[in-house]
Amino acid sequence: MSAYTLGMITELGHFALILAFLIACVQSVVPLVGAHKRWPGWMAVAEPAATAQFLLTAFSFGALMHAFIVSDFSLKLVVDNSHSAKPMLYKISGTWGNHEGSMLLWVLILALFGAMAAWFGGNLPPTLRARVLAVQSSIAVAFFAFILFTSNPFLRLVVPPFDGQDLNPLLQDPGLAFHPPFLYLGYVGLSICFSFAVAALIEGRVDAAWARWVRPWTLAAWIFLTIGIALGSWWAYYELGWGGFWFWDPVENASFMPWLLAAALLHSAIVVEKREALKSWTILLAILAFGFSLIGTFIVRSGLLTSVHAFANDPERGVFILMILVFFTGGALTLFAARAGAMQAKGVFGVVSRESALVANNILLAVAAFVVFVGTMWPLVAEMFFDRKLSVGPPFFNFAFTPFMILLGLILPLGAMMSWKRGKVTRTLQSLLPAFGLAVALAGLVWASQTGRSLMGPIGVFLGVWLVAGSVTDLLGRLGRSRNLSRLLRLPRADWGKLLAHSGMGITILGIAGLMAWQEEDIRVAQIGETFTVGQYELQLQNVEQIRGPNYFSTMGTVSLLRDGQEVALLHPEKRNYPVAQMPTTEAAIDYRFLRDVYVVIGDAQDNGGFVMRTYVKPLANWIWGGCIIMALGGALSLSDRRYRIAAGARKATTPVQGIPAE
Repeated sequence: MSAYTLGMITELGHFALILAFLIACVQSVVPLVGAHKRWPGWMAVAEPAATAQFLLTAFSFGALMHAFIVSDFSLKLVVDNSHSAKPMLYKISGTWGNHEGSMLLWVLILALFGAMAAWFGGNLPPTLRARVLAVQSSIAVAFFAFILFTSNPFLRLVVPPFDGQDLNPLLQDPGLAFHPPFLYLGYVGLSICFSFAVAALIEGRVDAAWARWVRPWTLAAWIFLTIGIALGSWWAYYELGWGGFWFWDPVENASFMPWLLAAALLHSAIVVEKREALKSWTILLAILAFGFSLIGTFIVRSGLLTSVHAFANDPERGVFILMILVFFTGGALTLFAARAGAMQAKGVFGVVSRESALVANNILLAVAAFVVFVGTMWPLVAEMFFDRKLSVGPPFFNFAFTPFMILLGLILPLGAMMSWKRGKVTRTLQSLLPAFGLAVALAGLVWASQTGRSLMGPIGVFLGVWLVAGSVTDLLGRLGRSRNLSRLLRLPRADWGKLLAHSGMGITILGIAGLMAWQEEDIRVAQIGETFTVGQYELQLQNVEQIRGPNYFSTMGTVSLLRDGQEVALLHPEKRNYPVAQMPTTEAAIDYRFLRDVYVVIGDAQDNGGFVMRTYVKPLANWIWGGCIIMALGGALSLSDRRYRIAAGARKATTPVQGIPAE
C-alpha cells in the first residue's frame, strides 16, 4: 500500500473524528430543546445523530487500528507504541495500549452505548429518549474535545523513522490485549445509567418503568466490568511474577469501586421496580457509579498516583479530565439536590423484608466502595495537606474491607429468600437450615484438619459454601410444595442467572480464602540438576538456555515437577528482555490444576552458577477466576431473560413535577 493511500486513510480517520465531535454537539443540544418544547422534529434528531456519531467514531478507530496493523510510522502514536517485528495480536492491541488510543476506544464505546439506546429504546417515552441521548452525547462532546485538543491520536511526523519504539512489554500479553476493551465496556457502560438518571431528574419521572429500563444497562455494564477486572487480575497473577492476584493498586481500585457501586445500583433498581421505593438512592447510585468511573480515568491518566497500570503522567491532561469530572458529577448532584424532594417513595415495607435486605446490601457495598476510595486517595491527601508521605497497602484494605464482604455474604442468601414487604426470619432460616449445616460442617472439617493456621480458611469455606448452598436452596424454593424438578426448566432465566451470580461470588470467596490461608512459598538459589521440595512436590531445575522470540531474548528454565517420584509436569519459566523497549519481564510457569496451582519463577543467574527461583503452591487459585466467570455468565443469563429485553413494560401515569406534565 502506497504512502499516499496510508496518509489518506489516516486523514479520513482524523476528519471522521472531528465530524463526530460536531454531530455530538448538535445531538447534545437540539433533542434537549425539543424535549423541553415538545417539538417532535427536534427530538427525532437524536436517533440518527447517535447512529452517525457511532459510525464516524468507529471509522476513526478503524483507521487508527489500520495504521497499527500496517506499521504506518508516519503516525507518532504508532512510532511510540509499535514495532514492525511485533506479533499481529499486539499490533492490534497496541491501538488501545496507550493513552491516546485508549481514549479513542473510550469515546467509541460511549458512542456505541448512545447508539444502542437509540436503536433499542423504541419503547421509551419520546421525551425521555431524547433527553437520555442528549445527556449521553454531552458526555461524548467533553471527551471528543479532550481527545482533539489534548490527546490527538492522529498526529503526523514530517520524517517517519524506519521502525517504532515498541509497545510496553508488560502489555504484550493476551490477557492485557482483551482486558481494556472489556473494562471500558463496563466503565463507559455506566454512562448510559448516568444519562438515564439525569434525564429522569430533568423529566421528573422515576418509577417502576424507569427502573425496568435502567436495569438491563446496569447489568450489562456490571458483566463487562466483572470480566475486565477478572482478566486484569489473572494477568497480574501470571505476568508480573509476584504470585498474587490483587495488590490494591490505585488503578485496580479505580475499576473495583464502580463495580461495587454498579452491584448496589443493580439491586437498588430491583426495589424501585418491585416496590417503587429507594428512588432517590437509586438515582444517586447511578450518578456515583459513573462518577467513580470518571475518577478512575482521572487516576490512570493524570499521574496523580503511581501505578504499574497507568497510561499517562501528564498533569495538564489530568486537569482536563478533572474538569469533566467536576462538571458532570457536580452538575448531576446539584440537579439531584434540587429534584430529590419530588421523588417520594410509594412502597412501604417492614424492617424484616426483602427490601430491607436489599437496603443492607446497598449500604455494605457503598461503604465498602467508600473504604476503598479513602484508602486509595489518603496518601495524596496526607501529602497535600499534612506534608506527610504515607503508604496505604494491602494490610489496611484487607482489615477495613473484609468485614463488609463477610457481612454481605452472610445476609445475601437470607435476603434472596425473604418475602417482599413483610417477611419472617424464622421461616427463611428454617428453609436455609440444610445450607447452613453444610457450611458449618465443611468449615469445621477445615478447622480440624489445619494446624496453627489463621481463621481465614474456615471462615472463607463457610461463606463460600453458605452462598452456593443458599443460592441452590433459593432456586429449589421456587418450585413450591410440589418439588417437581421438571419445573426448574420452566423457571425464568433471571432466576438461574441469580443462582449463578451468587454462587460465583461464593466460589470466588472460597478461592481467595484458600489461596491466602494455605499457600506455600519457597525462595532459593537452585543449581542445575538440584532437586528440592515444596509442600507435597519435588522440583528439579534441569536446564537453563538462552532463546530468541519474535521481539525479545529470553532466559528460559526447564523445571521438572514431581510428586511421589512421578513427573507431573514440565515447566518453562522465563525472564525476558525486550531490546527495543529496553525492559525486562518475568514470565511465570504455572501448572494449573482444579484444586491447586504450582507457580514457578526464575530470576537472575548468581555468581556460584545457580539461579534464583521462587516456587509457590497455591490452593484453589483457579477458583477465583472461575467464580468471576460464573458471576458474569449469571449476569448474561439474566440479561437474556425476555423480561429484560422488553424492559419498559406498561407505562404508568405520573404526577407532573415542577411544571413538567406526565407522559
